[in-house]
Amino acid sequence: MTDATLFARAFEGRTVLVTGGAQGIGRGIAEAFARCGANVAIADLQADLAREWLARERGSGGAANAFRAYDVDLARHDEAVGLIERVEADFGRLDVLVHNAAYFPLTPFDAITPAVLERTLAVNLCALFWLTQAATPAFERRGGGRVLVTSSVTGPRVAYPGLAHYAASKAGVNGFIRPAALELAPQRITVNGVEPGMIRTPAMENLGDAALSARIASAVPLGRLGEPRDIAGAMLYLASEHAAYVTGQTIVVDGGATLPEASAAFA
Repeated sequence: MTDATLFARAFEGRTVLVTGGAQGIGRGIAEAFARCGANVAIADLQADLAREWLARERGSGGAANAFRAYDVDLARHDEAVGLIERVEADFGRLDVLVHNAAYFPLTPFDAITPAVLERTLAVNLCALFWLTQAATPAFERRGGGRVLVTSSVTGPRVAYPGLAHYAASKAGVNGFIRPAALELAPQRITVNGVEPGMIRTPAMENLGDAALSARIASAVPLGRLGEPRDIAGAMLYLASEHAAYVTGQTIVVDGGATLPEASAAFA
């Protein structure tokens, strides 16, 4: 069953903002919401990639919903706050915020510079605070809303060499989800996250070549890397009425990769 079948027209008339939505997981999320009737706003440093996707969709007869791409550097507080204002002004409403944008250059621990650490924390974690704060009044004007964030198993559950900065930011994301959910519940705003495992995206090139990807896939209990649609499905659920009573939670989507107590024992 496809997301378009399960959640067909479930988001019609609603506006969904996806950060980092030009490619990879973010694009998969944006496409899934669009297929389910949502008007979609994408924020990305590479917004032109999103505009190219839209042009192709329109050329093939798709993308009838409202759609707009914004060039935004989410490491900057003013741009994050201004993004929310622009989206509400352009679409007339905001119903779902998906903070998916992330920065994670593979960097050995002793080579992490102040600039690398500061940008990682700014994009991955600080922007989540700024976006949610700015979106709260927009949600209140609609009688409630959904904050969703792409976290990771890296940091909250496991570690990967060269990603200490990224892991720390994602552990912080999970630390954000619970108290934000508690404090925003009176405004009927839910806050939840998805923790992807290894997902087949251009970003995986940060980790290594195709041979490494194949070795990683072979170690996943379900026998494959995840796809952006796997993460998108969890996001659709958390944004839907089926999850109206779910808040302060994360869903692990990793093909079972974090289940074995020791990978050697599983192999």
